[in-house]
Amino acid sequence: MGRPVTIFTGQWADLEFEELCALVSKMGYDGVELAVWGKGVDVEKGAVDDAYVQSLKGTLGKYGLVCKAIGTHIVGQCVGDAPDPRLNGFAPAEYADDPKAIREWAVRQMMASPAFAKKMGATVVTGFVGSPIWKYLYSFPQTTEEMVEAGFQEIYDLWAPIMEEYRKHDMKFALEVHPGEIAFDYYSTIRLLEKFRDYPEFGINFDPSHLFWQGVTPHLFLKDICELGRLYHVHMKDAAVTLDGRSGLLGSHIDFGDLRRGWNFRSLGHGQVDFEEIIRVLNAYGYDGPLSVEWEDSGMDRVDGATEAAAFVRKVDFKPSDIKFDESMGTN
Repeated sequence: MGRPVTIFTGQWADLEFEELCALVSKMGYDGVELAVWGKGVDVEKGAVDDAYVQSLKGTLGKYGLVCKAIGTHIVGQCVGDAPDPRLNGFAPAEYADDPKAIREWAVRQMMASPAFAKKMGATVVTGFVGSPIWKYLYSFPQTTEEMVEAGFQEIYDLWAPIMEEYRKHDMKFALEVHPGEIAFDYYSTIRLLEKFRDYPEFGINFDPSHLFWQGVTPHLFLKDICELGRLYHVHMKDAAVTLDGRSGLLGSHIDFGDLRRGWNFRSLGHGQVDFEEIIRVLNAYGYDGPLSVEWEDSGMDRVDGATEAAAFVRKVDFKPSDIKFDESMGTN
């Protein structure tokens, strides 16, 4: 169909910005879903400094690239998570071990993100929102409905002022449904979207890989999100479930890529996600936004894998029909 094929740069944040752009172009992509962390990207500066933004856009243009989305995943996580020492790795070092300071920094970043995104020419900001109740995933010790509702309300209270800033800039925020988020599967997503029903700025970044290993059928989830009018961005990412009688879906505290795990992310086309059904749903609902590769495969070279992934997306992204096939038969 010719949708833009982009790459999420979060897994490439170790590269200097120009080196990143040169590589993305060489691997065959049209543009980027630009992560706001790593080398050479400063979202707060970008919100107010036009010269800085023009420098970033100039480097992208030098390599024939555009910025279709801004990715704020690790920043947004710091807004809504419960205090967690692991957030020290996401926030600037000066805020380490200070949950209040980490959250305040993250809110500032998220408040700046719609202005930065608009200046970069993006139409959507992707990301996470965190979860104060992820530790309650399994209901032992017993979790009450009141505890769960309090968690959803806390996320709403934290993010509603941010969504007001998005409204001011006519910008969409697309939550990536993901373990560790308050919306991590089908029903938790529906519940969160209902909570944000008065904020059409708040929608979904569809990523099939996180749904697939949980047993949720990705294209059915996608169809329902499209029906709600809340699909704002699409990740192309694959996964494989390899349960062998010993492994489990919860991962056993074993690192990604280890063959003992019950599931792993795979480079596109090397897993089990049915991308044809996903494209058929996108075609049916007229989605013409980017297809953004989030490349994660601990068993494959990342440049080889991401290069192959760009070609895979172009191959699978077929055009919808513009006629009813039997009408072309004609009559006498």
